Amino acid sequence: MKEIIRDSLRETRSILETFINNEANVESIYNAADICAEALQTGHKIISCGNGGSLCDATHFAEELTGRFRNDRRPLPALAINDPAYMTCVGNDFSFDEIFSRYVDAMGKEGDVLLAISTSGHSRNIISAVDQAHINRMKVIVLTSLGKNELIEKADVAISTPSAAHSDRIQEIHIKVIHILIQVIEEILKVS
Repeated sequence: MKEIIRDSLRETRSILETFINNEANVESIYNAADICAEALQTGHKIISCGNGGSLCDATHFAEELTGRFRNDRRPLPALAINDPAYMTCVGNDFSFDEIFSRYVDAMGKEGDVLLAISTSGHSRNIISAVDQAHINRMKVIVLTSLGKNELIEKADVAISTPSAAHSDRIQEIHIKVIHILIQVIEEILKVS
């Protein structure tokens, strides 16, 4: 059993090292943080979405901005599409593929940012949200994994983790990226 634990930690370390060693990832994280900071500086908001564990990450991102990250500061306008009543209403009345896009259509404005998270990059409801964000003239940042997928092609900035046999390894990199994004956003804004 202890070897399972060691193997899991080694695999995580290997994927993180591969991610770190790709300089394009550092550039993409900076560009994403810059887009978010610019939106916040100009009175706009960030909307985030994802499915399953990615929805938890999207929610964590929003609550760290509206609440606090490492230090006390003013709240920053961010929200995650995570209302179960809304999501089941739209899923039932329309389609599960529209649960995020309808929300983006209603709430997303030009100058806002959509942070769309999908470990595979193939989630239809996330792709629909990205399409709607572009219609609404929003900037789009995606967290996904490497490989050919529609999200990378549709993003203003794509942050792509190395592919892995299981999505939990991808999500481990995503949560690290989310924390770094918040740290850099705060640094750019110099918020207090």
